[in-house]
Amino acid sequence: MYDTKNNFAEGRILSHIMRLSIPMITAQLINILYNIIDRIFIGHMPYDATNALTGLGVAFPICTVTIAFANLVGTGGGPLFAIARGRGDNREAETVLGNCFTLLIIFGVFMGIAGSIFKDRLLYLFGASSATFGYARDYIQIYLYGTIFVMLSLGLNCFITAQGFAKSGMATVSIGALSNVILDPIFIFVLDMGIKGAAYATVISQLLACMWTLAFLLGKRTESKLRVRNMRLGSKRVKRIIALGISGFTMQITNGAVQIVCNKNLLIYGGDIYITAMTVINSVREVVHLVVTGISSGSQPILSFNYGADKPLRVKEGIRTMAAILLIYTTAAWILVMIFAPHTVTVFNKDASLLPIAVKAIHVYFFGFFMMAFQFTGQTVFQALGKAKSAVFFSLLRKVIIVIPLTCLLPTVKAFGVYGVFAAEPISNFLGGAACFITMYFTVYRKMK
Repeated sequence: MYDTKNNFAEGRILSHIMRLSIPMITAQLINILYNIIDRIFIGHMPYDATNALTGLGVAFPICTVTIAFANLVGTGGGPLFAIARGRGDNREAETVLGNCFTLLIIFGVFMGIAGSIFKDRLLYLFGASSATFGYARDYIQIYLYGTIFVMLSLGLNCFITAQGFAKSGMATVSIGALSNVILDPIFIFVLDMGIKGAAYATVISQLLACMWTLAFLLGKRTESKLRVRNMRLGSKRVKRIIALGISGFTMQITNGAVQIVCNKNLLIYGGDIYITAMTVINSVREVVHLVVTGISSGSQPILSFNYGADKPLRVKEGIRTMAAILLIYTTAAWILVMIFAPHTVTVFNKDASLLPIAVKAIHVYFFGFFMMAFQFTGQTVFQALGKAKSAVFFSLLRKVIIVIPLTCLLPTVKAFGVYGVFAAEPISNFLGGAACFITMYFTVYRKMK
């Protein structure tokens, strides 16, 4: 079978979750430095920093779409890979890995070409103004050159973690992120390249992360290797990968759609400075979400493995453990974000006119953040157990059916005004989170014996 520490059917569930999650949370934290460091340095440029930061926020949905395609493959192939390992079928696990590699190459080339052709139209559609378009265009054109590196490093990393090599998965992200931290000030300030320098630093860093990921999956340490013979696509297997990964893809695409709708409405009802506030919020959200996604990602292969090994009681224990950890964390994070909102804003930009707007927006946006624990618990369970239709539905419910309509409607209500754009998020957390968790409990948890 497998090495004892990588056999999730034995040992304490909590220990397995923490052993996988802590390195992944660390990796997520380091990974966030890609975007956070860019925004901090750009927000403190000696000239036109606020407009440059806004331009970066306008370009962000295109980056989100790139990540969405990586998640489509990674979150689709990852559970199938782990389930196959749980059955002891390493040949099938390696075939899934090879097919995912080919899909990532195809999507990376497609995104690079399509993004370069349509970028100008997209940026104006996403909320660029005459003052911010140039910054957004400069950044995204260079970023698109490196989409294939982003795809491979993000999409393949879950296959390292799913084998129990959480520290190696953390190293994938750490190498790229730390490179970005070093290169950002050199390109932005020393070489005086401004926002273009931030983009070049990101592309080079992702290239290094990609090289590390491929070296590991081709090397001797991994139990399930990336092999050329498994890279030929099989139609049935690709359909299963996409069917299951469509949940993660939908979550990212809908996040991008929400960002676009938010930026457009903020431009209409408030102006560029409110888009700057949303750019700061996106940064804060990435930081507070990293533990949520780390715990969810660390729990997923354990749930999948035990489901494949026909261990329903361990699956149920895993669900309970994951839910408890997420609820404790999201409650604590909500309190801390409310207290330290003013200090957080000044980290990104010291514009006096931005501070009161951004602080109020943060307080509205993160209200009741603890409800995200229920959304992520239900979503992770559906995905880990191969319940693709349920995972997709609840992704769409929270973002497309609830958030986007409210983002357009609430700003027209006098009591909300422009802050109605920010209020759509907590409302969706309460409605969507409750619906997802309750459905998971009655349709999966209660029926598992």
